[in-house]
Amino acid sequence: MFLRKAALIATMVFALAGGARAQTNPVVVELFTAQGCSSCPPADAFLADLADRDDVIALSLHVDYWDYLGWSDPFASPEMTARQRGYAGYQNVRSVFTPQMIVQGVTSEVGHRRAAVLDAIALAKAAPAAARVELQQEAGRLRVTIIPLRPGLSGIVHMVSYDVPQVQQIPSGENIGQTLTYVNVVTGWMRLGTWNGERMELTAPVPTMGKGVAVLVQEDTVGPIFAAARMER
Repeated sequence: MFLRKAALIATMVFALAGGARAQTNPVVVELFTAQGCSSCPPADAFLADLADRDDVIALSLHVDYWDYLGWSDPFASPEMTARQRGYAGYQNVRSVFTPQMIVQGVTSEVGHRRAAVLDAIALAKAAPAAARVELQQEAGRLRVTIIPLRPGLSGIVHMVSYDVPQVQQIPSGENIGQTLTYVNVVTGWMRLGTWNGERMELTAPVPTMGKGVAVLVQEDTVGPIFAAARMER
């Protein structure tokens, strides 16, 4: 499902007329979660709170390695599992876990430990900005402008689409019988290009997604996030 959506990303149009809004340089929080994980619901609820903040891009990335426990998460994808394992390699740890929150591509915290995550967000906000991302919609295309604020950097430009809140009843597995709400579930992820550290502009068709699109400028496929912006309905 995830790959099919990603393959269609180049032909879809995301209508952001009217109430669209864009935010620049918020802190990126990635929650690695799964519907088959009994300790994840509190972290999912916490992410919903973070998603209401203008200074945070809150993304829910569902992994597939708990599907064997009796319930296959319909939002899960091997791509999100691979991204989490990429962070594990970057941080030189051997295993992955859920719920895990990665703040600004650097700090790892247990997803339901609110105080620790909020402290990490505050530290990321206080750090000098390395770059700025500006987003503009033009005739069904997304124009991305990257403005460097610190010399000597380079990275990868990612475009992420995410959905409106989804309410799910879990009929089996560790969360059997629960009705859970998931916000900002990532439904598409693509690499827009490579940033050479200088001012640059990129354009791409804006994906059709329920809620919004975010652009991240990251050191590599994982690692520190230098800048980010989002555009939502």
